[in-house]
Amino acid sequence: MSQFLIQTSWWVPGYGLIGALLTLPWSTGLVRRTGPRPAAYFNLLMTVLALVHSGALLQAIWNQPPQRLQISWLQVLDLDLSITLEISVIGVGAAVVITALSLLAQFFALGYLEKDWALGRFYALMGFFEAAMSGIVLSDSLFLSYALLEMLTLSTYLLVGFWYAQPLVVTAARDAFLTKRVGDMLLLMGVIVVFTFAGSLNFSDLATWAESANLAPLTAALLGLALIAGPTGKCAQFPLNLWLDEAMEGPNPASILRNSVVVACGAFVLIKLQPVLAISPIALNALMALGAVTAVGASLVAIAQIDIKRALSHTTSAYLGLVFLAVGMQQTDVALLFLFTHAIAKALLFMSIGSIILTTNTQDLTEMGGLVSRMPATTSSFVVGAIASIGLLPLGSFWSMLEWGSSFWESPWLVAVLLLVNGLTAFNLTRVFGLAFWGQPQVKTRRTPEVPWTMAVPMVSLVIIALLVPVMLLQWHLLPNLASINLPLMLLLMVSSVTGCGLGGLIYLNSGWIKPVDLIVRPIRDTLAYDFWIEKVYRLSVVSGVVQGSKLTAWLDRYVVDGMVNLVGVVSLFTGESLKYTISGQSRNYLLTVFMGVILTLMALVWSFRFPYSIAQSLLGN
Repeated sequence: MSQFLIQTSWWVPGYGLIGALLTLPWSTGLVRRTGPRPAAYFNLLMTVLALVHSGALLQAIWNQPPQRLQISWLQVLDLDLSITLEISVIGVGAAVVITALSLLAQFFALGYLEKDWALGRFYALMGFFEAAMSGIVLSDSLFLSYALLEMLTLSTYLLVGFWYAQPLVVTAARDAFLTKRVGDMLLLMGVIVVFTFAGSLNFSDLATWAESANLAPLTAALLGLALIAGPTGKCAQFPLNLWLDEAMEGPNPASILRNSVVVACGAFVLIKLQPVLAISPIALNALMALGAVTAVGASLVAIAQIDIKRALSHTTSAYLGLVFLAVGMQQTDVALLFLFTHAIAKALLFMSIGSIILTTNTQDLTEMGGLVSRMPATTSSFVVGAIASIGLLPLGSFWSMLEWGSSFWESPWLVAVLLLVNGLTAFNLTRVFGLAFWGQPQVKTRRTPEVPWTMAVPMVSLVIIALLVPVMLLQWHLLPNLASINLPLMLLLMVSSVTGCGLGGLIYLNSGWIKPVDLIVRPIRDTLAYDFWIEKVYRLSVVSGVVQGSKLTAWLDRYVVDGMVNLVGVVSLFTGESLKYTISGQSRNYLLTVFMGVILTLMALVWSFRFPYSIAQSLLGN
């Protein structure tokens, strides 16, 4: 049975594709009489099968070394193209997390998009999404991973632009697609170069090659930077971080996956590439610089947002920045643990705010308030998700942050970054809670009901999973022993969390104060709210350069290229009009003209050969 599960492990991503194909009659409008619900049920069934299969596979390979499955899909003469899968506890465990969260998000979407006419199309895209993510975590091939990352880019574009009748949505989808394409193009260059050097694109072969690789420092640095570019775009790291903010224009069920496991797929590929990146210290330093800047910068930007989805999406970029720092310090086990705890907590947070958005019909925090008594299940979910996201005992992120900080305890600046990000995130989540749930009801929250059971069931189920994460870590022997716990770091984590929550509670939970939306002076607030003006910098540099280059190219094409063509035409027309007056009808004149033309041509050829020869003789003679 175990061997059968291993041999059929490629079915796990295949279920999502089958689900997407089964929804086509409804998503394309061929079937209208039944409504779009059957498409959702087919996709849910395929996701359940993927979850059961991956769960059984995880149990079958538990405590076993990684195994590789090679699937040959094209054999022509000497050409043999194959797909290599790595069946390991980490990869299959990640597939279980992906399929479980996908199932909960799709069930959540039954209530969130209940009245949407394009429900079938949404589930087709979600199946596509799930297939790409499951394939990435099982893949042992850089080429296959790159292709699946391209599938994620396409899926992101289609899901962000799901409500394409809105101009802002179209702009957001376009910007998200183009931003990711920048990183993807550089990653493709790195894939080609590393294949040239290593002769293979399997991650296991690349790790073996990297141990003895002897590359020039510049070559190794450029290769590492190219390989970093793709995950930088996928994980919304500086300077390719703006797309995740704009992607919040899409449906919330897609945002649940995008902020929990989609961004983690880019980091998963980065973790697999870590042996290659370790060849160049410059690449590792660049990775750490990107992670540190994004972690601190995105945490500050999140505090200035009044859109509830954007206030949480920037914390995703910040936490992925901590993952980049861990990979840059070659602590991949810590990065994987951090990705797991963050995925559960962030999915729960986005489920809870999705419930708020559906019932209030707004994403503006200034229009919310007083939801504690009206939406108890949603309030509980948000509180559990918030505690699970920061360094507070006993939930998951506390243990992953403790492990993260313990690994870098000898580097005070790294610990300072962790504590700062944790404190700012705690403050931001308390701020969101105070504006959305606390205080007096606003106009749009006075008659807010609790969400229907189709949304409450997956949300409460995820609350239970988040509460059980410490038990899971204990069963997997991932929690530190009492004797090995870093007590100073534990105390610092608790202090930073309590300080952030305390300041946020003092400002936003104090009924005697008016909740301030603007905590700081307007210039600084605008700088943070507009992502440090990165978009304006892009417009003044990259976009302006492309526009001016396009104008120069258009001018050259119009006045130089077209001018030369028009000049040839005018000369031809003029000479043709002139020659027609020389026609006499006498053959001897024509023969004389041809003869003189041949003589002149021969003289020109002789001169062209003799002139360089005479110059060379004169130079040699001198």
